[in-house]
Amino acid sequence: MRVHVVSDVHGNSEDLGKAGDGADALICLGDLVLFLDYADHSRGIFPDLFGVENADRIVELRTARRFEEAREFGNRLWEGLDRRAAIESAVRRQYAELFAAFPTPTYATYGNVDIPSLWSEYARPGLTVLDGERVRIGGLVFGFVGGGLRSPMRTPYEIDDETYAAKIVALGDGVDVLCTHIPPDVPELCYDTVARRFERGSSALLEAIHEVRPRYALFGHVHQPLARRMRIGATECVNVGHFASSGTPWALEW
Repeated sequence: MRVHVVSDVHGNSEDLGKAGDGADALICLGDLVLFLDYADHSRGIFPDLFGVENADRIVELRTARRFEEAREFGNRLWEGLDRRAAIESAVRRQYAELFAAFPTPTYATYGNVDIPSLWSEYARPGLTVLDGERVRIGGLVFGFVGGGLRSPMRTPYEIDDETYAAKIVALGDGVDVLCTHIPPDVPELCYDTVARRFERGSSALLEAIHEVRPRYALFGHVHQPLARRMRIGATECVNVGHFASSGTPWALEW
């Protein structure tokens, strides 16, 4: 069996359409939406609405961890606009293109910038969406948990630690491959060397790795991690990469 795994697609529908080539299945660990590209400030919903100069400014503030200033700056830009309607319209355009690119079969979970309530409208036959659920692929049990934890960024699908931990527990024992959007709470796996900040990892996920001892723990979220992979006990922990920039899936064979 060969499964390809991607995460942090962020609008890269062209490469997503080829990501399943040569594999028995594709796994997507979320973040389909591109709101703002930190490498190219001209791409995404934010610059489409407010221009590159304003995108430059908000990236500057966020990179400096001046989150309150960034939030106030963004709020001023949104004055007089229907924020929810504008974002949903832009997300729908991206989802229509991205969901059409998914190969069959695909198994997917949500990222922190996704809007789960919209996924059912775009999911086609051959796409299985899982969150706090498990599925058997080629004899192995894969457990999926989507979303991110509360952060100063206030992205759309952030949940509290207790709710996230409950989804981890719901997977139960006997999981061979843990598939999540965010990493376990290990500094080397959570630090982004370009954004120069720690992203939030899950202590509940780390605990499950120690207790359940899956063969693999696969995740994304941190685009340029200090460490892309690390062994924790019996488990190989792998950041499958920032698919938006690489366009290359990570391959799992057994």
